[in-house]
Amino acid sequence: MMKPFDTPPELASSDLDLVICGFPGKSACHGGLGWSTVAMLRHGERIALVDAGNFGMRKLLIEQLDQRGLKPSQVTDLLLTHSHYDHSVNWTLFRDARIVVGAVEMDWALTVPWGETPVPELYIRALSDWPSCETVEDGAEVFPGMTAHLAPGHTPGCLVFHWRTPARDIIFTGDAAKNRAELISRDTDMTYDAAVSRATIEMIWDRWCERPGTIVVPGHDLPMVLDGNEPRYLGKRKASIRAWFGKDIATLTELDLTAGRE
Repeated sequence: MMKPFDTPPELASSDLDLVICGFPGKSACHGGLGWSTVAMLRHGERIALVDAGNFGMRKLLIEQLDQRGLKPSQVTDLLLTHSHYDHSVNWTLFRDARIVVGAVEMDWALTVPWGETPVPELYIRALSDWPSCETVEDGAEVFPGMTAHLAPGHTPGCLVFHWRTPARDIIFTGDAAKNRAELISRDTDMTYDAAVSRATIEMIWDRWCERPGTIVVPGHDLPMVLDGNEPRYLGKRKASIRAWFGKDIATLTELDLTAGRE
């Protein structure tokens, strides 16, 4: 199996590992795609994940953790940027961890009409009653050196996580800014209010520019660093689909979704 992502040295030197790197696309014919980023952080004996991916990532998450000598039960903290299924539904894999979600987000997610949004209603309801679930407010410290910041637009309670390490700052934007196109244009593909999302993206830019070398890790794209005012990707994108277009299951056609695109 293709390794989902090769963590670049700029991240590895900050005790950060991208277990799965998100993809900046959506399906044209089959509903949502939901290939989101799952990042792993280490601090002493603590191991945290930022977001938990979707159902289709379960086996891959277990395999990727195993390659790092870890089991899901050894993850001590799960930090959720928001409640949508592609970021939150696998919290049950990490039910032994302290699970952090924004208080505003949880209040909103529990009231959305069932069956009408990307919120996995029953999973979020169960999470709200889970003993290790912790709802946090804007500005809360959620991991050593990391603070959570309300970033509305994609959902009312999205969080951006700002991690200050000795080597560099790292900002996890979740879907408040899903990809490079949204960061540069300040326009967003999924928002309940474009002006609110634009203000959130400006907040992300202000934080990005505070310290030279700061890395932004979006919810559905490669990590980036600024060269002047221009975002530059770190690492190399990997994404493909294997399809049975032949006459037997041994014949697979691999469709590279990244060819000629950077």
